[in-house]
Parts: sequence; structure tokens; C-alpha cells
Amino acid sequence: MSIGNSPEEDPPPVGDDEHRPSVGRALQQARVDARLTVDEVSTSTRVRVPIVQAIEQDDFSRCGGDVYARGHIRTLARAVGLDADALVAQYDAEHGGRPEPTPAATLFEAERIRPDARRPNWTAAMVAAIVVVVGFVGFTLVSGGDGDSGSPVADDTPSQSPSAKESAKPSPRKTADPKPSDDAVARAPADKVTVRMTAEQGNSWISAKDHNGRLVHEGVLRQGQSKTITDDKRLDLVLGNAGGVKLFVNGKEVKNVGEVGQVQRVSYTRGDPEAG
Repeated sequence: MSIGNSPEEDPPPVGDDEHRPSVGRALQQARVDARLTVDEVSTSTRVRVPIVQAIEQDDFSRCGGDVYARGHIRTLARAVGLDADALVAQYDAEHGGRPEPTPAATLFEAERIRPDARRPNWTAAMVAAIVVVVGFVGFTLVSGGDGDSGSPVADDTPSQSPSAKESAKPSPRKTADPKPSDDAVARAPADKVTVRMTAEQGNSWISAKDHNGRLVHEGVLRQGQSKTITDDKRLDLVLGNAGGVKLFVNGKEVKNVGEVGQVQRVSYTRGDPEAG
């Protein structure tokens, strides 16, 4: 005897809730009446075969919750030609009714992420450290920090001869170091390389290394300031404003070192500057 031919299995009259088939049985009966297999329904609805089989047995535990169960019921009902809204309403009635929506304010309060006050903010710390380093470097360049590195350097201001001191006229507005006299430069020791630099046209960043490659001086030479450096064999210089620096090497003035604002690298040894 085929399904649906027996008088005992005829559909109950409309409104008879006691004899109404369950949601799963209604879906199964409609699928059979539509001559569809479980695989065909699964393919057309993209609901996996195990879930279709479980729903037809009124097992909704594999759906993952009431929201997904309602969605599967609605999809399967449309595939087999049933009233989707009626089946979903029947499911809600059989499973305690449709849950009330959660108020937006309560949901927001529950999902609010509260920061952990004990967790250190490494990003802010790194940014602060970078700002401090950049500010220090900028301040050093702008202010012209002229710090020596403990290297053997000669006195910045060479002693003037008595005649030069007597003939020099003081100027109240002049704050720069006095220019070296020819007599003072001529007294540069012959067994060493002596370099004297005076910033005449603006500030100039300078550095000097000895014959071993050791940094003996680095800093900003402000306009009007002078710096004298000596070594036994060789001095390697970097002049940040070559054209603005007046340069004496081993008692002789070196001209045309470079243009104003130009960076030049020069080296000098004992003897004539041209041979350095």
C-alpha cells in the first residue's frame, strides 16, 4: 500500500492542531509528494544532506540554533511547495515562541570592549621616544652644539703676538673670535698636521678624524668661531659649508675649498697643504 492511499493517513482538517503533522514530518511528506529525493532537495537549497534528514526527523539540534533552524525550514518549505511562514510559525509555537529582540542599548553595553588599564600602550611609548630623539637632533643642529669628543685638539684661540694685541682695535659690536695672525699661523709645529677652521659665512657643520680613523671632533662651527685640530700624521675633514669656512693648514691658507653651502671632504698631512 503506497503512502497517501490509506484513509488513516489522509491530511487532517484545517485548524485541527492535535492531528497536524510536525514541522519535520510535513516537510518530509511534501518532499515525497513532490517526488524529490533528499539529495535533490539538498542540491537545490544548499542545505547539507545530514541537516535535511535531521529536520525531517524533527531534530533541529544540528541547525546551530533557532535562527538557523527557521532559515532552513523556510528554505526547505519553498523547495517542496509548502507555506514557509506557516511552518516557521508552527516551529515557534512548538519551541517556546519567537524570542524577543534584544534592546540595542543593552546589546551595545554587553558587547562594549573595555580597555585593560594594566596593559601598557607600547605604541604611544614608541611614538614619544621617536619625538624625543628627533627633537634632540633638531635642537643640536639648530643651536649648533659644539661638543668635543675628548680628542686631542689645540686651543681654539691661538695666542697673539704683543704687536698684534697692541695694534688691534676693540669693536663693541664684534663678538666673533679674532682672526689668526700670520705670525700665529706660521708657528704651527712642523712635525704635526695642524688645521685651523674659521666660520666666516654662516654656520658650518664639521667633523674630523685622525690617521687611525678615530673621530676627534664633530659639531657645528658657528659664524665667527674658530677650531684648531692637530694630529701626528693625517687629518680627514668633512666641511658642511665649505665655501663659508676659512681654512689654514700647516700655517698656510687653503683657498677655493668649495662653494657656500657645499659639502666637501678633504684630507691633509704634514708639509705643504697642496700635498695633503
